[in-house]
Amino acid sequence: MANLTIRKLDDAVRDELRLRAARSGRSVEDEVRVILGEAVTRLPSEVPATVSAQRPHGLPASASGLARLTLIIGGGIAAYKALDLIRRLKERRIEVRCVLTKAAQQFVTPLAASALSHERVYTDLFDAESEFDAGHIRLARECDLIVVAPATADLIAKMAHGHADDLASAILLAANRPILLAPAMNPLMWNNAATRRNVLQLRRDGILTVGPNAGEMAEAGEAGVGRMAEPTEIAAAAEHILRPPQPRPLAGKRVLITAGPTHEAIDPVRYIANRSSGKQGFAIATAARSAGAEVVLVSGPVDLAEPAGVSVISVESARDMLHRVEAALPVDVAIFAAAVADWRVANEGEQKLKKTAAGVPSLQLVENPDILATISKLKDKRPPLVIGFAAETEHLIENAKAKIVRKGCDWIVANDVSPTTGVMGGDRNTVHLLTREGEGEDISVDSWPVMTKEQVATELVARIAGAVETKS
Repeated sequence: MANLTIRKLDDAVRDELRLRAARSGRSVEDEVRVILGEAVTRLPSEVPATVSAQRPHGLPASASGLARLTLIIGGGIAAYKALDLIRRLKERRIEVRCVLTKAAQQFVTPLAASALSHERVYTDLFDAESEFDAGHIRLARECDLIVVAPATADLIAKMAHGHADDLASAILLAANRPILLAPAMNPLMWNNAATRRNVLQLRRDGILTVGPNAGEMAEAGEAGVGRMAEPTEIAAAAEHILRPPQPRPLAGKRVLITAGPTHEAIDPVRYIANRSSGKQGFAIATAARSAGAEVVLVSGPVDLAEPAGVSVISVESARDMLHRVEAALPVDVAIFAAAVADWRVANEGEQKLKKTAAGVPSLQLVENPDILATISKLKDKRPPLVIGFAAETEHLIENAKAKIVRKGCDWIVANDVSPTTGVMGGDRNTVHLLTREGEGEDISVDSWPVMTKEQVATELVARIAGAVETKS
């Protein structure tokens, strides 16, 4: 294959690509090849003729898959804050296309807005370049949200009465996307009966607002309600609309997760380990935290960023891990995704073992503590739901069924870790969820399709939330 050249990538996409490549230990070019290969294998052989070209409402409009927002900047002194708002939105991985009213251009320039948004800026309803195909309609539809900041008294009045005599008002009248206004005007204008009527009408029409705030005005000696909300407030409100808070079915629950390998020392410089990357356990911790749980993650040595909002406890050996797990009890759910080494050397060398004429040194192995079985068989402090993982290279379901009975846990997540699967250290997984009720040996098996490890984590946490709710 020829060398790949990729241009005009969004900054956020480029950063995500670099991060993914670093995590996989590949060059960016090789990572792109992997992504393209995965995409091609999932493509249908023929695009159905019945598929509509129109984007369903609510789906990201941009080619990068990121949320896209149309920002209309009105003509008020607060327009200068719109430049900071663009930056705040970009920080939240939201693409921004700007529309400046004629009055707005008295305060900020299209060049400044374009430099910050990395997009063309639109100003004229009768722009021959964009209006040959009704550009104002595209600007109203090819987005997930329209934000007006600052929303002046004039723009609010135009919206309330259906005027469309410039590009901004035409977009707003043609929109079928949510609209968020950030009003900004003199306090007397805000409190004027006409403005109050217009705002009330827009709210009845389903238009959303953020602010205005109270404070000093641009005019000397003027203060009151009328200041535009701060860019961080507007960006947060926009993100809340674009990405509504997910249900938190595990709120108030405490979840313990183990992840990664363990390192069992042979001497000060050598150890016994395995190829576990910890990615699946970390993904489960992230999904559990997103579901509202208090999460304790006990992890062996990995090269992964700590999940936000998760209490991470780093350990080296199986004995360390068991000690930390026991100290974290009681919990509502315990998920043992770590690939714990089964054995360790009986006598760890205090000094580095050296080659000698006697040949290879003899290493006596002893069995490590079985963390899953230990916690599953506790009389006191046993978690109501204990989940283990079965990483097998043959007879997957048979071995997993035997393990769930032998260990005494409630569920087993079984996956094939043969070298050909690429599961160990990879980003995808194919799992089978084995469940049983009580002490019986009646075990049900639910086989899942190939997923990313994040998708496996999300699905597993959803099943856990359902089980926890049923038990409650």
